[in-house]
Amino acid sequence: IRAVGYFDNKGGYIDNVAGTRSTAESARFRPAGTIRDNGVAVNGNRGGLQAGADLTGVNFILADNTALVEKNFNDTQYLGFRVSGKYEFSNDWSLTVAHARQGLDSDGVFFEDPTLGDLQIERFERDEIKDDFSNTSWTLEGRIGALEMVYTGAYTKRETSQRVDYSDYLFVGQYLPYYICDGSVSYPGGAPTGTCQAPNLFVDSRTETEVMTHELRFNTPAENPLRLTAGGFYSDLELREFNDFVYPGSTAIDLFGGSFPANFSQPTAYNSDTTAYPAGVIFRNDVRRTDKQFGIFGEATYDITDQFAITLGARYYDVEVDLEGSANSSFCNSSGVDENAFGTNISDLYDGDGSFTFIGSCTDALRQTFTLGQSVADIQAAGLSAGQAQQVFNALNAPDKAATDGFIFKINATWKPTDDLLFYATYSEGFRPGLLNRPGGAQGPNGFNVPFVLDTDDVTNYEFGWKMSLLDNQLRFNGNAFFVDIQNLQTTILDPAITNLFFSDNAANAEIKGVEADITIAPYSLDGLTVSAAFSILDTEITDVLTPTNDVLLGRSLAYAPSFQGNIRARYEWEAFGGLTAHVQPQITHSASSATDIIEINRITLNSWTTFGLSAGVSSDKWSFEIFGDNLTDERAEVSGNFVNDRARVTVNRPLTVGARVSFNY
Repeated sequence: IRAVGYFDNKGGYIDNVAGTRSTAESARFRPAGTIRDNGVAVNGNRGGLQAGADLTGVNFILADNTALVEKNFNDTQYLGFRVSGKYEFSNDWSLTVAHARQGLDSDGVFFEDPTLGDLQIERFERDEIKDDFSNTSWTLEGRIGALEMVYTGAYTKRETSQRVDYSDYLFVGQYLPYYICDGSVSYPGGAPTGTCQAPNLFVDSRTETEVMTHELRFNTPAENPLRLTAGGFYSDLELREFNDFVYPGSTAIDLFGGSFPANFSQPTAYNSDTTAYPAGVIFRNDVRRTDKQFGIFGEATYDITDQFAITLGARYYDVEVDLEGSANSSFCNSSGVDENAFGTNISDLYDGDGSFTFIGSCTDALRQTFTLGQSVADIQAAGLSAGQAQQVFNALNAPDKAATDGFIFKINATWKPTDDLLFYATYSEGFRPGLLNRPGGAQGPNGFNVPFVLDTDDVTNYEFGWKMSLLDNQLRFNGNAFFVDIQNLQTTILDPAITNLFFSDNAANAEIKGVEADITIAPYSLDGLTVSAAFSILDTEITDVLTPTNDVLLGRSLAYAPSFQGNIRARYEWEAFGGLTAHVQPQITHSASSATDIIEINRITLNSWTTFGLSAGVSSDKWSFEIFGDNLTDERAEVSGNFVNDRARVTVNRPLTVGARVSFNY
């Protein structure tokens, strides 16, 4: 039996600084052609609905975050434990069971606004997350005759409660003023007049995930010239997601002489809460997603000679993804009643029952139910526009699930001319499952429709590699060169010109060419010195554009694919006083620049960076003591980022950190 418990308290390093924000900055009032901070112009379809309007008669109440100003506000605590036990029934059979649990409590955010000072951001609502997960796994190992059998399973449950400042949506949400401004501002008879409330928005979110997996495999004896591995895999995942988008100012506006009425989720959809939305909740996403995967795999390796071996492998997969629930809004509710219009009734869209109720209108008479077999003309005859009729016709043919099956293959050949040299060549295939889009069927410009089903994206990999032990084992050099062909690359996009919900699409085909290697040197002439280095070189390119939205450009690099990454570390150990072993270890890590997205409107470039670290210490047989310094030059390594709300948000590494580690073995 083994067990460990831990508590990790990480101090914050991002400052929430004072700032104000006005609804006048909304995308609704932004003209087309405006050059955004990432260099991409706002196209005509994303231009403001009231660009150029005379706003002198509007009273804009500012969002002011003075009460939330705090230095180092992103502190985080981890609390958890792991325990495992192994029982041997006999020499051939054993069972290992393990359980882990962790709680996370974090405030603030881990990204900065590059237009502000160092490590600074302006947040207008509290950001906090509480996350708890538990995982239980088990492995049964044994022999049945000459066969080795391994069965492993796992059950994971994760619950997350999160509060997220959503105020940045102001910069892309063209309909935002409708919810926090008087009706005479958003839909004026002449020049806009009235009041816009403060644009501080937030999301109350909770997610619950449960995953069960099982795998059974059999192996023939490893000493045989022909070795076989075969088995099966099954997983069952359920994800429940509940997001309330809260616009506090919506409770104070004059909405054409009234206010927003009590709002409820779509009555015919799956929902985890049937009560009225809390005051200020303008949108609610309440969905349940299930993923079921089944696979059968097999692999055979044959030693042709003592030096040559070939491996053939195959896998059959069968994947089903289902989605139900609703993405419901308060649009049209200025009538004084809950219209349940717009948004998406996901349960209706993906139930496969041959009927669909149109909700994309504020007019009661148009929200009718249609059935499979009706033509576009039939649907249009009921009063819908040509575009609406086409949308309904497409929805009637929407699938029940995102289902796919097929085979993938692998071929590997190895050549070992000496005990110190090994070369290999591999051909392999892979995929990611498809999914259903929440806003499937939403219509964008240029005839684009959000796809109901996202296809798998498929990868074909060609690789040549080597493992070398040279200079009488003083030098190890391992590496590979590879070419990867990607078909139907999946990506996620937020483009309010199409829909106000994130959706996914098979956006492009792409290629990746690269070389990666690691080197270790331990010279006999300098006893105690070890030098290790690793690097990767990438050349990535979009070769075909599949999505017709002009959001992807031919020839662009893939996201998070720096052309070069590398690190080098040296460790020197020597005998110190009293029989102790001392060491010193410097390290350098470097990354070239990279992009954050293949979607142009959401894309920014992360700068290249180099960091330095150093540690030194002493140890005995039972204890050790070490001091360390990470990021000694206090470099801002830009590790990730996004531009989805038309504002750059960049996640950086932790600043200069020094500390000490003490350990004791007993």
